[in-house]
Amino acid sequence: MDTRPSTRPDPFFIGDHLALDFLNSTASPRGVYIEWIGSGADLISWLVSAKAIDVRTAALFRGKKSPSSAVDAVAGQARELREWLRRFVKGHVGKPLTTAALRELEPLNKLLAEDNIYRQIDTTGPGMLEQREGYESALRWRQERRWGSPEQLLHPIAEAIGDLLCRVDFKLVRQCEGEACTLMFHDVTKAHARRWCSMAVCGNRAKAAAHRARLSKYD
Repeated sequence: MDTRPSTRPDPFFIGDHLALDFLNSTASPRGVYIEWIGSGADLISWLVSAKAIDVRTAALFRGKKSPSSAVDAVAGQARELREWLRRFVKGHVGKPLTTAALRELEPLNKLLAEDNIYRQIDTTGPGMLEQREGYESALRWRQERRWGSPEQLLHPIAEAIGDLLCRVDFKLVRQCEGEACTLMFHDVTKAHARRWCSMAVCGNRAKAAAHRARLSKYD
């Protein structure tokens, strides 16, 4: 099924975390189903838009060394990973994760074990000194990844998922309260009172519905 309408909007990055934005790479805003990772080309474009890979890395997998069929297959794996993550998040959303959750994470740990990451020492450049235990350092760690097969395109996503599970308070992971909206976000507002994916998509619709309900009382 072609889920890439000619008027498809840009991907939504409203999750305040890359892993949640990955969950939001399929959605039904205004009742129209949209898939942003329907093909290998879509996956590469989404990763660039999400700043999960740079344009130089994207070019490696858009070239002749990576057949489109192989990258399309990885896009299918990405969709499977996304639905695995959706089931996990929905099963734990709104409550703190415990060690019992580790039993569910075998697929993710297996994927993480396949990654090929290394670090380099680099300079921060003038005016960009980093704080390190009370002093300013002119050097910093830079993480790099050795890119080879198209399957490695899943690794930045897996790393983001691991960060979500280990560093984000799941009590603050929420689904938009908009009717039929599937978008999820990490509530980083000061009062932790965020209810909508965005005011433009669902918030204004909810306000309009509430306004109509108030008016109907006087009809």
